[in-house]
Amino acid sequence: MASSVLICDSQPWKDLKAHVEDIKKTHLRDLLSDTERCKSMTVEFDGIVLDYSRQQATVHTVDKLYNLAEAALLKEKIHRMFNGERINSTEDRSVLHVALRAARNAVINSDGKNIVPYVWNVLDKIKEFSERVRNGSWVGATGKALTNVIAIGIGGSFLGPLFVHTALQTDSEASQCAKGRQLRFLANVDPIDVARNIAGLNPETTLVVVVSKTFTTAETMLNARTLRAWISKELGPSAVAKHMVAVSTNLTLVEKFGIDPNNAFAFWDWVGGRYSVCSAVGVLPLSLQYGFSIVEKFLKGASSIDQHFTSASFEKNIPVLLGLLSVWNVSFLEYPARAILPYSQGLEKLAPHIQQVSMESNGKGVSIDGVPLPFEAGEIDFGEPGTNGQHSFYQLIHQGRVIPCDFIGVVKSQQPVYLEGEVVNNHDELMSNFFAQADALAYGKTAEQLQKENVQQHLIPHKTFSGNRPSLSILLSSLDAYKVGQLLAIYEHRVAVQGFIWGINSFDQWGVELGKSLATQVRKQLNASRTKGGPIEGFNFSTTTMLARYLKESSDVPANPQTLLPRI
Repeated sequence: MASSVLICDSQPWKDLKAHVEDIKKTHLRDLLSDTERCKSMTVEFDGIVLDYSRQQATVHTVDKLYNLAEAALLKEKIHRMFNGERINSTEDRSVLHVALRAARNAVINSDGKNIVPYVWNVLDKIKEFSERVRNGSWVGATGKALTNVIAIGIGGSFLGPLFVHTALQTDSEASQCAKGRQLRFLANVDPIDVARNIAGLNPETTLVVVVSKTFTTAETMLNARTLRAWISKELGPSAVAKHMVAVSTNLTLVEKFGIDPNNAFAFWDWVGGRYSVCSAVGVLPLSLQYGFSIVEKFLKGASSIDQHFTSASFEKNIPVLLGLLSVWNVSFLEYPARAILPYSQGLEKLAPHIQQVSMESNGKGVSIDGVPLPFEAGEIDFGEPGTNGQHSFYQLIHQGRVIPCDFIGVVKSQQPVYLEGEVVNNHDELMSNFFAQADALAYGKTAEQLQKENVQQHLIPHKTFSGNRPSLSILLSSLDAYKVGQLLAIYEHRVAVQGFIWGINSFDQWGVELGKSLATQVRKQLNASRTKGGPIEGFNFSTTTMLARYLKESSDVPANPQTLLPRI
């Protein structure tokens, strides 16, 4: 069980703190010259290679991190998660997203019940429904096939599925299965997002998937009502039941909304939003687009990492190693940020998804027992695919602040291009940068090297690179549905490892709630001012002033408007 004793009071934590000074005396140029060290910092599993030799760490550092993991009871905490114990103590819930991709014959208990059969009941229902839509036996209100899908959700109901969709779009097998179909994601309550999502679509051939566990999420439900109005305006209110389905557990509100409860797909309170892509939240829209067989490969990829995470020794355990190294960088070397740099355009939505998985999970200031943390936990995540990022923010990474980097490369391109007469093919050009950037960060360039190159003296300070900037490299054999599932699970478990070490609850998100409650107060004020001309009350001077300005300059907005939909 969790203890009120903080991990920073443990001897392994203190040993690592003392060890920082030793590391600061070393440079990655020297560390990388140690071949045996580099060999020991390369791990392979199921088509994935992790090379962390460019971390500011020696073999002794890694041993000390293993000691820290032992002091934090990491093995026990991983076991408790997979065993269905209620490790999300502030919400009194299990954390069992791993059950969403478990094999049909697996046994994973929650409250004494094997939940895997319930998961597969929903998966089987999704398979049957998605096949009916895809083969045209389920049609819209006018008898036309539903070839376009708009999935409405926000946060975890949006970012994870979008990441997977973007990665599969250019995979040859998945794209063939998606031929003639479109999948779009509506998340932002901004009406511009609505306009972009329905632009060029015909309601007659569009199916809307509303994703909201409680069917009360403000942004999602307003967007759902907007698309319901779009469908009703063109096809009549009775068409809603043929053109809208739900991913929810609140069947009463689903039915009240106008969706047939039989077309609602369940998930459970032991699935956190940002960990829900393997539930109906992601599986339903992705199966409608690509077919269930493709999505099942994705689930199997994630499951392979789940098994690796629970069975591999820490020395060979990719999520554990990544989590421990992040703790080292954040809490000991005091680097607050991390860049996620995939050298594959197919992974362009990985960083936005991991921003939420990581920062919503580990952006905490107290321990799981409510004790204020005297050290920094969590990290600032951002990223962009290479080589785009190189022409954007790499300047800061090379010569400004030290930001540990995750370089992610793929051996075989999803869409190979070969041009006659070129020195290398397009993918080789991309991967040349993948290999070069990691070394450039590690080695840098000295003033002495620049002098030998006869660089003008006044330019030498500007062209000097200190190096000694940590990174790690992940090389995937390919980028298909299976590998996308593996990558997702690696990052999910990495975040969990960090939280387990820091002694925080990575599975609640109370910080998200405060802004929501304050928005409710503003919403009531806007309605009162628009409909009754009521005075602005209950806000500080700044908010009152800005609200007054907003209301004055938007006074042409009707108080009781007729339905108006985007015109793109």
